[in-house]
Amino acid sequence: QVQLVESGGGLVQTGGSLRLSCAASGRTFSSNGMGWFRQPPGKEREFVATIDWNGGRTRYADSVLGRFTISRDNVKNTLDLEMNSLKSEDTAVYYCAGKFGASGSAMSGEYYYWGQGTQVTVSS
Repeated sequence: QVQLVESGGGLVQTGGSLRLSCAASGRTFSSNGMGWFRQPPGKEREFVATIDWNGGRTRYADSVLGRFTISRDNVKNTLDLEMNSLKSEDTAVYYCAGKFGASGSAMSGEYYYWGQGTQVTVSS
């Protein structure tokens, strides 16, 4: 059974930092693109960041560019999201996702595996 399990969410003040991690089990994602998405309260799920199979290419939503960094460790089968300079509008449930194919993608429909999500709340 394939599982993606996110951790690292929590409550942080505006301007603070958090590091989310996603641990994969049941299969290796070392040859697959992966991504982070989020769903703010009362809104649709949205793209945050994506990374290709070896970390050579990354892509970010405009709203997080320069503040968030996506990375992966194919030995540990993990995916991370470093979040700095957090804003209240970053409050959301954050999801880790894995897709077939080596490239990353900003399209949620291209992802087959999803984690259960971790809550990030940024307070002013």
